[in-house]
Order: sequence, then C-alpha cells, then structure tokens
Amino acid sequence: MEFLAAIAVLLVTAKSLEWAFERFEIHPIIAHVLTGIVLGPFLLDLVEPTQDLKVLAEFGLIMMMLYMGLTSNFSAIAQNTKKAVVVAVLGVVVSFALGFLTVYSFGKPLSAAIFVGVTLGNTAIEVTSGVLVKERVKRVVSSVLMGAAFADDILAVYLIGIVTAMAGGSLSLRAFGVLTLKIFAFIGATILVSEFVFKKAEWFRNVVKNLNVFFTFTLILTFLLAIIAEKIGLNQIIGAYLAGLTISRLRERKDPLVVTRIKLNELIEDLEVVLTEFFMPLFFIYVGLMFNPPLSQVNLPLIICLYLSAVLGKLIGCGLGAKLSGLSWEDSIAVGIGMGGRGSLELAILTFGLNAGLIDQGLFASVIIVSMLTALTTPIFFKAYLKRQKA
Repeated sequence: MEFLAAIAVLLVTAKSLEWAFERFEIHPIIAHVLTGIVLGPFLLDLVEPTQDLKVLAEFGLIMMMLYMGLTSNFSAIAQNTKKAVVVAVLGVVVSFALGFLTVYSFGKPLSAAIFVGVTLGNTAIEVTSGVLVKERVKRVVSSVLMGAAFADDILAVYLIGIVTAMAGGSLSLRAFGVLTLKIFAFIGATILVSEFVFKKAEWFRNVVKNLNVFFTFTLILTFLLAIIAEKIGLNQIIGAYLAGLTISRLRERKDPLVVTRIKLNELIEDLEVVLTEFFMPLFFIYVGLMFNPPLSQVNLPLIICLYLSAVLGKLIGCGLGAKLSGLSWEDSIAVGIGMGGRGSLELAILTFGLNAGLIDQGLFASVIIVSMLTALTTPIFFKAYLKRQKA
C-alpha cells in the first residue's frame, strides 16, 4: 500500500476504534495499538512498518514526550515531596524485581530480564490522571498519586538512560556510575536554567506574549535538548521530555495578569490537536505494526505472570510506600491500585529495546499485551475499590 494511502487507512481505522471504545471508557492507546496489530503483518498484512512510517513514528514519540512534559505539574511533587518519592521509588523497585524474576525464571537472557523489569517499573501518568478525573478521590490520595506519577516519570527518564547504555553494551559498574552522573547532571542543569529563564528573566515575557514565537521557541528548545541528550550518550526523548517539563514551570511564575498561564494553556491546546489526532496515534499504530511474533513465541503463562507482576508490583510497592508515609491502609491500597496502569512510555521503551536487539518478538508482544491489559483494568479496579470503600 502506498505511503499516503497507508496513513489514511491507519488513522481512519484508529480513530474509529477510539470513538467506539470511548463508550466503554477504554483508553485510546489500546485502540491505536490494536489498529497496527490488525492491519499489520500479524493479521491482515495490509500495511507494512516501512521506513517512512518509522520516521513519522519517531517524530511522534519526540512530540509526545514534549507534550507529557508540558502537561506535567512540577509543583505537584513539591506538595507531598517525601510521600511521592517514597511511593514512586518503592513501586519501581518492587515492579522491577517481580518483572525481572518472572522473565528470568522463564529462561530468558539476563539482559532481557533486566530490560523487562525496567519497562514494568514505570507508571503511565495519563492512565493515573484519567482515573482521577473520572472518580471522586480523597485529596490526600489524589495529590500523592499525581506527585508519585510525576516522580515516576523522572525515574523513567533515568531508566531510559540505562536502557540506552544497555543497547550500547556499556553497562559496567563504572559506566553505570558515569551514566547516573550524566543523567542527573543533565536534569539538574536543565531545571536550574529553567528556574532563572522561565521564572525570573524579563525578556522571556515578550516571547510568551506572542503565541507564534512561543511555539517556535518550544520546538527549538525541544530539538536542542534532544540533540544534547543524544550527544552525551542519553536518549533523545529524555531531552524532549525535559523541554516540556521546563516550559511547564511557567505555571509557577508570579504574574498578576495571569498572561503567562493563559499563553501556556493556549500553546498546550494548539499542540494537543495535532499531537493527539495525528502524531501520537501514528506512534502507537507503528508499535502495533511491529507486533508480529511467531505463534511459537506467544507464551500465555509468561503473559499471565507478567501481568500479575505488573499489577502486584505497584500494589505492593506503592501501597507500602503510601503506608510508610502515614496514609491509612485503605488509602494506601487506593494509591497502589491507581499507580498500576502502564502506557505510552512503556511502549516507547519496548520499541527501542526491540530495535536494539535487547528483546525478541515474543517478549515484545508479551509486554505490549500486559501494558494494554493494565491500561484497561486499572480504571476498572480503581472504580470498584472506591465503590467498596464508600459502601
């Protein structure tokens, strides 16, 4: 199928599925990935994952990371810093341990087990925020959930750097230490610069006032940080995420006329249409197109065990972290369930791992299925638990 015809068919099918799934409150990511699986080589074989589609998908990934950064609330973690960090770290540690042990016990290579453990460690902030929008939750639970999800994203940026080093075959103890310093130096330097430029520099006020100039500045900063990240041995999407995160800090700027916040919201709204309707769906569709495991590699027991590891990892780790932070057992369990969703960042890491040869098609397919299942079931479990609490 020709390139433009393929894009048209993929997008029409994806959006049609997305609108149909909306009635059942199913996350759009599931519709987009399913489109690629159904129309791609695995089932109907109508569309191939060509190089042209790959370029569009990679650009879509960078723009998605920018959008995730823009919609992050840096001050959210400041409200419950200690609680959010404890919940996020324990959730990542327990999820990594369970994912690693599961994959390794099924006879997979050590590098693949580490990679899957890293992938399962992250929480999809879009799933968590979607759950909170639709349900009435205690203020302390919602603030801890959003703060922990944000802290989880920062940890994910760190883990992506580790995955990039794994792909390069340079993950010795010394290299691991150097990588850690690079990542935190890059994050720290970016945040410090943003502290001055976006919150205190007066010249930047003129940039923000003109939406066209502001949009251009955002794109330039995104590509600049992506290039810097790549040059120092990290992944491009780390730079793109940090670009969005630093610009999102404009919300913290003291502005009596609220012009800064208005312009930031306008920028996000303008970007949202192009990203959510074109670039982001194309990335997830491409992930589905890459889903083509031989039936002999589809291991149902592995999928079930990985799903249980993903759900229990966050339930035990984040729940325990919330309890240690002073929440009641009921609220701690709510936090553990709410942090269980996986989504966009996991699929990005998975795609990178497959292309780098860290995992095979069987593991790639298994973790995609697990991510989609968690995105589907987390809102259901959370809603059911809240109903039980109220009863």
